[in-house]
Amino acid sequence: MYFTDRGIEELADRRGEEQVTLEWVSDQLRTFVDLNPEFETPIERLASWLARLDDDELDDE
Repeated sequence: MYFTDRGIEELADRRGEEQVTLEWVSDQLRTFVDLNPEFETPIERLASWLARLDDDELDDE
């Protein structure tokens, strides 16, 4: 599954009544990294990039 509009809709459909929230996605990501530690560095890079998004937006103003 890809994270496109269609992929996100499919994910929501598969979860049924369970609400897909950012918290749910982060929990799944944490579980994935725990089960697949070889992906830890890319996930850390993603987390760092996400944390800096606001800083970049403030610099542009």
